[in-house]
Amino acid sequence: MIYAIASGKGGTGKTTVSASLVSLWDRPVTAVDLDVEEPNLHLFLKPELDVTEKAYMEIPVADEDKCTKCRACADICQYKAITVMADTLLIFPEMCHGCGGCIAVCPEDVLTPGKRELGEILRGKSGDKDFVMGRLRIGEAMSPPLMEQIKHQYMRPDAETDIVVDAPPGVSCPAVSAVIDTDCIVLVTEPTPFGFHDFKLAWEAFSPFGKPMGAVINRAGMGDDSVQKFCKEKNIPIWAEIPYDRAIAEAYSHGKVIAEALEPLRDTFHELRRNMQQAAEAAREVSHA
Repeated sequence: MIYAIASGKGGTGKTTVSASLVSLWDRPVTAVDLDVEEPNLHLFLKPELDVTEKAYMEIPVADEDKCTKCRACADICQYKAITVMADTLLIFPEMCHGCGGCIAVCPEDVLTPGKRELGEILRGKSGDKDFVMGRLRIGEAMSPPLMEQIKHQYMRPDAETDIVVDAPPGVSCPAVSAVIDTDCIVLVTEPTPFGFHDFKLAWEAFSPFGKPMGAVINRAGMGDDSVQKFCKEKNIPIWAEIPYDRAIAEAYSHGKVIAEALEPLRDTFHELRRNMQQAAEAAREVSHA
């Protein structure tokens, strides 16, 4: 089973929840940090990262001497990554999305596959648990292609372990890419005006996927009950509430996994884990019926 820990905005405690779940998971589990623009799950799980591999995306490389300036490549490219200007073939690698369409339609075989570096994929162990993270190359504008490579290699439906994904925050392409192939989505929010607003956006963005989805309210006790009222109205189960507590903030600031550092929270995260597993397994049984 693949479980995504997501949030409508940054700073709600998504990585805090991810780290605690992984630390208390009762079955073999792989932690995957898909927040490749700013990965930080490793700061809490402290894995030994012993494998690093570069990730690349296919881009076109041109033999301009063969080019007849027919513009077939420019016409098919929706991102204007390749064009002809003043009888000169121009390629803009940073704008390329790697679809390969320009190579496929070129009648003179002017274009051949090249590559550009997206970033790196790092693997290792956090105790007895597998750990995978991506790190986007500085200056790279697109994170989904790197995320897709990680998903293809390490988030397969036939994986031998459960997978807990620390997803990018928000509801843009990276967040959607992280949650769309999972079996269960956990939305972490906080009872503040910004937290509630972005929680609603996340629910609206992810609910069409038809995945079982539940809420975790972090810093419960501050703000108001808008999140609870919305969850009741939309039949979103609240799987856990994490109290607004200075001790939690102190543990977090020292890079500690809060479920390990604070005994009272262990039952909270065990209950959250059980709720997630039960929801995902029930949905799978229905889909296979």
